[in-house]
Amino acid sequence: MSLPRERILEQASILFHQQGYNSTGINQIISEAKVAKASFYQHFKSKDDLCVEFLNIRHKYWFGELSKFTSKFENLNEKIISSFDFIIDINKKENFRGCSFLNILSEISKEQISILNVIQAHKNDLRDFFKKLIKDELLATHIYLLFESSIIESQLFESNDIVNQSKSIIKSLI
Repeated sequence: MSLPRERILEQASILFHQQGYNSTGINQIISEAKVAKASFYQHFKSKDDLCVEFLNIRHKYWFGELSKFTSKFENLNEKIISSFDFIIDINKKENFRGCSFLNILSEISKEQISILNVIQAHKNDLRDFFKKLIKDELLATHIYLLFESSIIESQLFESNDIVNQSKSIIKSLI
C-alpha cells in the first residue's frame, strides 16, 4: 500500500477531476484514501493546499503527455495539428471531462489566489507552447484560443467535431 500522502493525492486527483472541486469534501478524500484525518492535516493544511498540489501534478502530467504526443513530428505545422489530436486522445481517455484547470477556475472565489496562480501559470505555459512553435504572436494567440475553445466545446457536447473543425481552420491559417 502506498504512503498516506500519495493515497490522498491519488484520491483527490480522481475526485477533483471527476466530481469537481466544490463537490469533493475532505471527509470523502480521507475516507477513500483510507487515512486518518490527522494524517490528512499532517500533509496538507487545507483543501486549497491539496488542490494546488493536485494542479501542479496535473500540469506536469498534462504537459508531459502533450510533449510526448507532439514530439513525434519534426514539422512545426504537424506539431500544431497534432496538439489538437492530443485533445481528441485525452477526451477518449478521460471521457470528455475537459480541462481540470478551467473546471476548477469556475468553482473558486477571488480569494483563492494560490489556486488561481497555478491555473494562470498553466495557461501561460500553454500560450508559450504555441508561441514557441509559431513566431507570429497574433497567430499563436489565435491557435491557443482555438485550442482552449476546442477543449471546452468538446467537453460541453461530448464530441470531437469542434476539434476536427478547429484543425481544418488551422490548416487554412498556417
